[in-house]
Amino acid sequence: MYMSNHPDAFAKYYGKVDTPIVSAELTDISTKTMTILCTLKSGGKQPMTITFAPPLAGYDAVKPRLLEMKAIAQEKLGMIKAPHITSFEWPNQAYPSLLVVSTVAFFYFFPEAKLAQPVLRLVGYESAKRGFQITVFLHVLESLYMLSLCRKHITGFGVGALYVGSTFLCGFPIVMDLRRRVQKARIDSVMKVQ
Repeated sequence: MYMSNHPDAFAKYYGKVDTPIVSAELTDISTKTMTILCTLKSGGKQPMTITFAPPLAGYDAVKPRLLEMKAIAQEKLGMIKAPHITSFEWPNQAYPSLLVVSTVAFFYFFPEAKLAQPVLRLVGYESAKRGFQITVFLHVLESLYMLSLCRKHITGFGVGALYVGSTFLCGFPIVMDLRRRVQKARIDSVMKVQ
């Protein structure tokens, strides 16, 4: 199933095979590697080992990972286009991050507030200030990465602005949610082709 439509995608992209391939067969798989036996157009057979990075979590992770790897290989080789993300979804995982960022911003902007005084006495205003600056710096970097993801997956201006702005506010949970949606779209596109 994973090698059926384009066996050369796995071999050329992950195995760096340059010669024409007739078929590819998955002969061995573990949590760290998989071995593929390629039948070359010249008639010979060439085994190749592909390392999983990160390693597979278990049996249930095999199918989605191989489907995603197939889609990535086909994208990189120009056989299919990268999935387009046309809508914005707010992930539930972003709420805790939003709460932490809001709290740190509150301590930074309103150090004289009664609510902030006990905490600032405990940690100090300089620590709260430094925490806010580090948070802003990291979220700017994550927003730039999100901008590159939005351009790659052609989200459009409105959806892209929502993703970049949300990443600036909440950081990593928004990035992980978009990556999860892209992975799902890749797998769905590969499943449609088959």
